[in-house]
Amino acid sequence: MRLWWRAYPDSVLLIPLVSWVAPANISEGGLLVPSLHYCAQRWSWWPAIVVADMGYLAAAAKQRCREQWRVAVVTKLRADMKLVPPFTAWNQTACPQGQPVEWLGYVANQDRHWFGVTDPTPLCSCCWQATACPRQFAYAPGEHETLLGLLPLSTQPARRLLQQVRPWIEPTQSFEKNQLGLSQMFLNSLRLTWCVSLLADAVVLLRALALLAAPRRRELLEELMPQQTVMTFEPANAPK
Repeated sequence: MRLWWRAYPDSVLLIPLVSWVAPANISEGGLLVPSLHYCAQRWSWWPAIVVADMGYLAAAAKQRCREQWRVAVVTKLRADMKLVPPFTAWNQTACPQGQPVEWLGYVANQDRHWFGVTDPTPLCSCCWQATACPRQFAYAPGEHETLLGLLPLSTQPARRLLQQVRPWIEPTQSFEKNQLGLSQMFLNSLRLTWCVSLLADAVVLLRALALLAAPRRRELLEELMPQQTVMTFEPANAPK
């Protein structure tokens, strides 16, 4: 588990939170819940949002993270998963009659996501159910842990996490492996691998401290360089 330190805007900076060394026949999907448990036990803190690989996590693990720690686990939708209302695509939502709706927010005491019509010129006036329709619809997070969960995939934060943040994870880790020469090692001892893992995490942490402490140097072509995206999570107020 790596923490994205977004307070460092110069580049994508991932800081090790929890590292596991396990035999190759151990599924990585089983390590998320122990990682959150360790964060809660060790620091009394854990990340509110976890972006993970869709192939490693089952719905039961996402449900436990949501119910026990109120953690939103964001993954892509697998090709074999079916859509559930109000989703018409993984990133689009609509009412039962096809009018697009937007996420209004999550009400914790109801354990419901609320979606509503925000289009200034909706099709509701032509709908045969217009007189009885509240134009707001509630769905429980447990109806689909991937599409809904604590952060529905149709929301702007979820889309940006999957499309702009998730692709950085593998390149960043590959860069660290090449820098430390780990890609050239073959370790057949679990104990030795654990020692090398601790050393690698220590090097990454020291490098992160050095980057955060070093004075920022202004580049000549700074205005032409890509900047790290600043994520803001401010959902609209949910209905009472």
